[in-house]
Amino acid sequence: MTTDPRTYTYPEDLLRERIILITGSSDGIGRALALESARLGAQVILHGRNTAKLEKVYDAIIAIEGAPRPSIAVLDLASANAEGYTTLAQSAADEFGRLDGLVHNAAIVGDRFSIEQYDAVEWQRVIHINLTAGFALTQVLLPLLRKSGDASVIFTSSSVGRVGRAFWGAYAASKFAIEGLSQVLADEHRHTTLRSNCINPGATRTNMRLAAFPAEDRDLLKTPEEVLAPYIYLLGPDSTGVTGESFDAQ
Repeated sequence: MTTDPRTYTYPEDLLRERIILITGSSDGIGRALALESARLGAQVILHGRNTAKLEKVYDAIIAIEGAPRPSIAVLDLASANAEGYTTLAQSAADEFGRLDGLVHNAAIVGDRFSIEQYDAVEWQRVIHINLTAGFALTQVLLPLLRKSGDASVIFTSSSVGRVGRAFWGAYAASKFAIEGLSQVLADEHRHTTLRSNCINPGATRTNMRLAAFPAEDRDLLKTPEEVLAPYIYLLGPDSTGVTGESFDAQ
């Protein structure tokens, strides 16, 4: 019977002893996933650019009975250089020796202008944070992912990364590219245990969604906690062998 990731149910210890790095884990879906992963037994590496926000998530995880103590990895994806990525990877290697999960959640919407009006510098900024940073982080972490017997890489996609929509500009382009990056990574590791997939979380009650749709009734949207099932499915052992796919969380 095929598993539907949207309605996936899981045991309380599903991610026990798994080491998972989540980018953009100080807010929204990243924060919710970090808390749920820790509750399920995972050793979570919290990534973000704001130390104070990450420390709040750290404290929330510590308050979960039985949850492993998380780690914090501060890195600004907008300005990080090669040394910053290498340092992050080396710190993870020194502390854990391997990585079982990598969730690319950090992203920005950028300007909502037509292609004709889109500022080229802003275009480069959005593409860099949403796409190039994900490539760079994946590249430096691949040696650690290969040391896992069941590594899972998850990229966050979008509906506008499958069908282009007016005024979504660089954000849409970056999400189309994310889908391609995930498929290339999956195909390159087709004969290994490493798998790579995309998730489109859909309309979710996050600050990024609010920035894009300020007049929207947020009470009608799913909360971050309500869209986590596909992420947990892909991070756990029940999705072993599933790779090169793109899933909807709603």
